[in-house]
Amino acid sequence: MSKKELKTNAMRILDRLGIPYEYRIYDCEQFTDGISTADQLHLPHEQVYKTLVTQAKSGGYYVFVIPIEEEIDLKKAARAAGEKSLEMLPVRTLTTVTGYVRGGCTAIGMKKQFPTIIQEDASKLTKMYVSGGKLGMQLKLAPEDFKIAAKASYADVIRKLEK
Repeated sequence: MSKKELKTNAMRILDRLGIPYEYRIYDCEQFTDGISTADQLHLPHEQVYKTLVTQAKSGGYYVFVIPIEEEIDLKKAARAAGEKSLEMLPVRTLTTVTGYVRGGCTAIGMKKQFPTIIQEDASKLTKMYVSGGKLGMQLKLAPEDFKIAAKASYADVIRKLEK
């Protein structure tokens, strides 16, 4: 496979912005969860983030990037987005709304620029992994660079589990 064929829209955007990144490819022909992906690539779970898309009652879409082992707290997410409430976007409409498929969705280069919020814990990392914009690809980059490319902000949007 030539390097040109390997470029995803997200990678082209990072290149255009001059943002350094690395990519990892893995065997994946259908959706696999983030934990399975991290395990297959031998990546530390705390550095691997998943992309979730929500819809507000107002009709607006919001993107959240959270650690793979965590769950979104829709009330916190709604507050962070300035909305009364949010619901997860139905999987059947994900590609229509974002241009990406389930398991290959990233906050960089969606069909439209939606408000994007990264779980604030990412700001403490030196590197994070996110989907590369297609099944079987992960991007490794600095959280601040990801924040710039995704035009995102940080907020606490995950459910705190009692331990």
